[in-house]
Amino acid sequence: MKKKSLLITGGAGFIGSNFIPFFLEKYNDYHLINLDALTYAGDLENLKEVEKNLNYSFVKGDIRDQELLFHLFQKYEINGVIHFAAESHVDNSIKNPTIFAETNIIGTLNLLEIARNHWMEQPFVYKEQYVGARFYHISTDEVYGSLGSTGFFTEQTPYAPNSPYSASKTSSDMLVRSYFHTYGMNVVTSNCSNNFGPKQHDEKLIPKLINNAINGRQLPIYGDGKNIRDWLFVEDHCRAIDLVFHEGKAGETYLIGAHNERTTIEITEYICEYLDKVFPKSKSYKEQMQFIKDRPGHDFRYAIDASKIEKELGWKAEISFEVGMVNTINWYIRKYSKMVEEL
Repeated sequence: MKKKSLLITGGAGFIGSNFIPFFLEKYNDYHLINLDALTYAGDLENLKEVEKNLNYSFVKGDIRDQELLFHLFQKYEINGVIHFAAESHVDNSIKNPTIFAETNIIGTLNLLEIARNHWMEQPFVYKEQYVGARFYHISTDEVYGSLGSTGFFTEQTPYAPNSPYSASKTSSDMLVRSYFHTYGMNVVTSNCSNNFGPKQHDEKLIPKLINNAINGRQLPIYGDGKNIRDWLFVEDHCRAIDLVFHEGKAGETYLIGAHNERTTIEITEYICEYLDKVFPKSKSYKEQMQFIKDRPGHDFRYAIDASKIEKELGWKAEISFEVGMVNTINWYIRKYSKMVEEL
């Protein structure tokens, strides 16, 4: 039986490089084509375990390159897309918003348009061999703006982005939605809360705190450190993506969160206390904590009501915050202590 060709964009990034090994282990009837530009956030070291898998191919390239996308759809007869690729770091979007618009908006539009032309005869009519072909857009809860101390984001929450990053993701979400309503394209979108786990880039909060702690640098905390995020372990997110891709209803959006609300201070203190136990130094890591000037437009709180995906698709987060954090910190201890030894 011919394998289904599934294009994964940004598969060398944090979530993608966790998802690809998970998916390949679970399914044998897919060929995954991983398209990644290998910018600072993409690392093929994160995919060493699958590089020789016969159901996996890697292509270095950019979703802004229309010619390349057209070639890939033709060569591999792509009949599904899971679109992770995005510029995603808020601080970087404040410094250089243009690249976020180019990648997150124009790149997504390129993918949608080439997929539509490859799969469809005309609006609402798929070519016979591509009936069921699906475009899955991975997005963020940051498109909804900021919550106060109470309440939750739902699929009905109005969009209210507050950073160039979240504005660019809002635009891409709207483009995906429009392809369902205008062309009848089989699309689904999910908006997730903050992910954590192995393979995340060093610039992100948890890896940065662990790296700085081990190397004796300050642990920077924006503002008063009371900003709240709902933390989702990446392995739970991979299971949710699998479910949405296979069972989600066309045209629908699913919010994915784990009900793990923590302030930045709580995250930092947890890391310090764990490191004090397993990787002790002469004084507590907490002494490296330092409050710094707040980020412009820093959203106060994100929290997700995940009841739709829980009820409709039977998903729920299975890995507790504590178990996820222990797994995560141990992974980075191995990574960063090895780097220190090599210096």
